[in-house]
Amino acid sequence: MKLIPYLIASATVCTLMACSEENTPDVPPTDGEASEMPEWYYSGGQLGTSFITTSAAFEQPTASVENAGMLASFKRGEQLFEKNYVSNNSGIRNGLGPMYIRSSCMHCHPGYGHGKSQPDGPFKTTETGNGYLLVVYNPATQGYVNWLAGMPQGHAVAPFKAPLDESQVIIKWHEHTDLFGNRFDDGETYSLRYPEVTMPRTAVYAYRQGILSEEQMGDYEVKLESTIGIYGTGLLDAISDADLKAQYAKEEADGYMTNGLNPAIFNGGDWTGQYTSKETTSDNKPYPLRYTYALTRGPLQDAAGANAYWNITNVTRSDRRYHYKDAGGYYAKASAKDQDVQAAFADYIIEVDPDMEHQEWFTEDMEQNILNYINSTTLPVEATDQNYIDLMVWHRGLAVPAVRNVNDPDIKKGKELFEQIGCAYCHRPSWVTGNDEVRDPAQFFVYGNELPRYPNQTIWPYTDMVQHKLHMVNDIRNGWCRTTPLWGRGLHKKVTGSQYDDRMHDCRARTTLEAIMWHGVSEQSDAYETTVRFRALSKEDRDAVVKFLDAI
Repeated sequence: MKLIPYLIASATVCTLMACSEENTPDVPPTDGEASEMPEWYYSGGQLGTSFITTSAAFEQPTASVENAGMLASFKRGEQLFEKNYVSNNSGIRNGLGPMYIRSSCMHCHPGYGHGKSQPDGPFKTTETGNGYLLVVYNPATQGYVNWLAGMPQGHAVAPFKAPLDESQVIIKWHEHTDLFGNRFDDGETYSLRYPEVTMPRTAVYAYRQGILSEEQMGDYEVKLESTIGIYGTGLLDAISDADLKAQYAKEEADGYMTNGLNPAIFNGGDWTGQYTSKETTSDNKPYPLRYTYALTRGPLQDAAGANAYWNITNVTRSDRRYHYKDAGGYYAKASAKDQDVQAAFADYIIEVDPDMEHQEWFTEDMEQNILNYINSTTLPVEATDQNYIDLMVWHRGLAVPAVRNVNDPDIKKGKELFEQIGCAYCHRPSWVTGNDEVRDPAQFFVYGNELPRYPNQTIWPYTDMVQHKLHMVNDIRNGWCRTTPLWGRGLHKKVTGSQYDDRMHDCRARTTLEAIMWHGVSEQSDAYETTVRFRALSKEDRDAVVKFLDAI
């Protein structure tokens, strides 16, 4: 078994990072040692596994990045992810706003990983680590409201004002007692908690401005969803569409799930819902859904990361020359009628367009000028095409850390028990990637060879890529949630500095054990019977399962 690409990649990264003691990589096994390592040690397969388990564990390039000569592009993309964007109209990383969610990607993905839970109190997004996004939706239809952007924006560049006043959004944590009294039969106890979010109407700028009425707002609820780790997403993208469909068909035929499959995605042996790009350059082809908790995105090249590079900061690029904003147009109308915005707009817009190429922004009707600007689809390009290519080389090129301590008897035992009690049905341990012919629904990556690829790799993400229901108290919107990949999650605290493991979609689980127990809080949960079997294990065996999960 040849591991030369790993050694080259590790050495190159070490050179670029000027390895300190903390960043010294774990030594990959030599050829002789590698033959003794189990296949599941290589989480990302031969092309996608790294051997660094320090706080930089999620930041490493895959061997494919190195082999394809893309390391320089990868490092440029890394900088685009890590550094703040600014509101300047020229210079490095310019173009923030005018309304935005965060000033950098790193704010939501500390250490490239899962977001950290936040304490009781106002919803604050100014510090790196708060990976929460607010999900504001109509409880009757389960659809996102049209008076805030799908990912609500709590910041703005003067003279504009934030669409949402985050100081009025309050998080409150509540204790929960499950069907078993938060106690195992042998006496061991555990705690469970969940977040509740309140958001008054006055938090919404368009409502305060009198543009949005109570009737137009209607009933709404607010939930939290935390960002997930972005390492290894290129490997998940390499799973073939045919294999994804086969997994759905198998689960439908097995009929093991109490809640079945989401009929909006798969029913009767075929897709009922797929992803089609909404960009003007779209190829209009349907693709299986594979990303986000709600399974709203298809191939990685037009998925959450590609989208977030535009909408989090509202930095335009050549294929998205328009602002990310609410679908109802309320923010634009509120801004246009705001006298503070009107008074300062002329000075603002001449900085955006000093040559006055957009005459529609410079008429004598200031209200219309503002409307024309916010609703424009021909905005100046702020992020270059090369910026976007570099970002996606980095995004698709992030490796997964190898499993730790694979020869520990407790971890081996935990792996066996994980499979025996049924966890491995939804958290499917391994997949074999397809030919990895890069799919790009928005047709930006014309040739497909601009990105690293992972053909025919056995990878160990521990997910079936399918949605299931757990029926938790104050559950995720509509109850359906994609099985989260487990690889690398045991390094969360080391990578992010969090005091908790922050598992589950809203970080409600402070420990791995709490996450397991949330799976069985309702008899209607798809994982209830598996949780009951976990409860029947001895403490020694339960601890082994937890130790295994923290190792992968």
